[in-house]
Amino acid sequence: MSTTDELGAPDPRRTELSRLLALQTDRIRGLPLTRLDRVRPGGDTSAADVVRAGAQELADLAADAEGQPHRPLPRLATHGLGDQLAVVGADVVRHGDDAALAAAHDVLLRVRSAL
Repeated sequence: MSTTDELGAPDPRRTELSRLLALQTDRIRGLPLTRLDRVRPGGDTSAADVVRAGAQELADLAADAEGQPHRPLPRLATHGLGDQLAVVGADVVRHGDDAALAAAHDVLLRVRSAL
């Protein structure tokens, strides 16, 4: 995943988003599946649901950045969610503009709070 600008200089926005993405995907991969699937007290969604929604938002941001139509992501088993988030997040890091990077950052913060 490229964290440099078009001249090859480090791009701090992409570097930070890449770092946050790696932290969240590692955390998701390391959590027990039962914890990801459990609905939080007083809520109606599980952490896995929030991760799936976040992955879809990142996929939509990447599609917009690449001039492609939005496509629904396949619903993976819980154990594949970290990888799915990593792949679509990497696309945003690679192709997103400033607005997409900021929106992706917000998505990852929402995912983090759900974990």
